[in-house]
Amino acid sequence: MSKSLDKSAFPLNAKRISTLLIGIIIMFIGFFVMTLDKEPFGFGFLGLTLGPILVLIGVIIPVFALFSIRK
Repeated sequence: MSKSLDKSAFPLNAKRISTLLIGIIIMFIGFFVMTLDKEPFGFGFLGLTLGPILVLIGVIIPVFALFSIRK
C-alpha cells in the first residue's frame, strides 16, 4: 500500500529551490559585508546599514518562495 509520488504534489520545484538558494546566498553576502566594516565594533555604514539590509532581504526571499501560492 505505497502511495505513488506525484511530481506535482512535491512543493519544492526547481524554481522554488533556486529561489531558496539565492536567498541563502544573499544572506551570506550580507554577513560577509558586515565583516568588511573597518570602523570600531562595526559601527560604520557596512556594519549597521548595508549588511543588515542584505541579510533581511536574504531572509524574506526564501519565506516568499516557501509560502507563495501555487498555480
